[in-house]
Amino acid sequence: MNDKYAKFSIGAIVRHRLYPFRGVVVDVDPEFDNSEEWYNSIPAEARPEKDQPFYHLLAENADSYYTAYVSQQNLLADGENGPVCHPDIDEVFDSLDGERYLLRREAFN
Repeated sequence: MNDKYAKFSIGAIVRHRLYPFRGVVVDVDPEFDNSEEWYNSIPAEARPEKDQPFYHLLAENADSYYTAYVSQQNLLADGENGPVCHPDIDEVFDSLDGERYLLRREAFN
């Protein structure tokens, strides 16, 4: 993987490059930091490299809301398509500013 730096920051609206869901970045791991069981559950032909940023998302698709853990290689910017409607957004973010959400002050570490 050539791009080892996070392309997206907290509050960025993104969409998955292969699957029909989008979300808001709530955290970034500089490289894979999940279980081997989770990693091995991904089909080998679609399994991303571990040595790249991975993003925690408040995600949505046509049917549900959930959290997702996605590699940088599988995300594209998607702010131009408007807000994400995940019900937990108001717990983490104050408002939408253009194409990104602004983090609540109390959400800072």
